[in-house]
Amino acid sequence: MSEEHLLRDTWLGLRRRLLARGLMPGAVDSLSLRDPASGAMAWGTAEDALALVEALAPATGARKEGAGGADGPGRVDGHLPAIALHRAVYAARQDVCAVLIGGGAFGRQLQAFGGWMPAVFDEQIRQLGHMGRPTEALARLPQALSKGGNVTLHAGRLIVLGMTPSRLALNAELFEKCAKAWVPAVAGGAAVSLLPWLVRHIANGRLRKEQAQAREQVRQGRWPAETRGY
Repeated sequence: MSEEHLLRDTWLGLRRRLLARGLMPGAVDSLSLRDPASGAMAWGTAEDALALVEALAPATGARKEGAGGADGPGRVDGHLPAIALHRAVYAARQDVCAVLIGGGAFGRQLQAFGGWMPAVFDEQIRQLGHMGRPTEALARLPQALSKGGNVTLHAGRLIVLGMTPSRLALNAELFEKCAKAWVPAVAGGAAVSLLPWLVRHIANGRLRKEQAQAREQVRQGRWPAETRGY
């Protein structure tokens, strides 16, 4: 199987998993995978067929040749702003090879509560890191992602990142689990305590170490290695 077909098949399998778990409920929710070796990006929405474009935009704009996938011909013309958002994430985070713009029912409610969730769960800070503050301008997105957080809110849309396709799926599932506990608690006026500083520091430090390793592997044109004990 060629690398291109493997990328497409991986994208289709990941989309099926996210759809089955209610993490891409919107028709315009989108998913992408970056191939570190070729620089190709498999991108598509919850309903559209996938298209292969370049992970980083060429000077002439989106490349349409080679578009299309197992579901039928891909059309990227009407989705250039969404594709640009995925590209902006990859440009800002070299450790990331999978991006979801979507999220579950509770994660989508975050905009009504300041667009940000503090570190209140140990799994959250270990796997998702510190959530970036919400942004509106695309130019501010890199700053929101600069601390290594794997979730942020941009222009009212939830963005979830993953070093690998499987990590993206697990991150999206974990964030929805955390939001399902945090959103009702805050909505009900409960006082929610942060994790102790030392716990946050140690757990986040482990995540940043994994991200540093992933960045180096991506620079070498390789997919980041899967980690055990998620």
